[in-house]
Amino acid sequence: MDVSTFYALFSATCFTLVGLWWTVVQRHEAWLRTPHGRRDAGGIYLAFLLPALMGLFAQVGGTENPAIWRVSFVVVALIGCWSTLRLLQRSRADGDSGLFARHRWIAATIYLLIAVLGVAPEIVEPLGVTPLQAEATLLILLVALAHWLVWEFMTHAEPEADRDPSSGI
Repeated sequence: MDVSTFYALFSATCFTLVGLWWTVVQRHEAWLRTPHGRRDAGGIYLAFLLPALMGLFAQVGGTENPAIWRVSFVVVALIGCWSTLRLLQRSRADGDSGLFARHRWIAATIYLLIAVLGVAPEIVEPLGVTPLQAEATLLILLVALAHWLVWEFMTHAEPEADRDPSSGI
């Protein structure tokens, strides 16, 4: 597959996932009533939005003007790393015991790799791939982790406000 076609499909898919996530959150308004719920819902939102933005910048810059995608990937990846580390810190402080919450550092590491590759794209030459192909692989991993995050969030106990008091749960 052509890299520009990949990034076009990838961005559209990520923006679709952002919209679907908004719909899910809208149906569970109680998630937004607590700082913990807002933090986690916002983390999932960013987990799809940031890769979508990087995909758009990859299309704009492409191979013709690599400075555009390189600078944007570094900036967006640093934002992703910072926000992920903040979420990790707050999850640990809250005693959040979910597997992903304990291993959110994986996403932060991927964001750092994306930033490093934006700064020094030549490091992937020995792998026989272009920098945009290597970045695409890292973005795929980020979206896979985002799905893990959604799964964990959706399968944890719902906030008190979402529970039906008559059900005894």
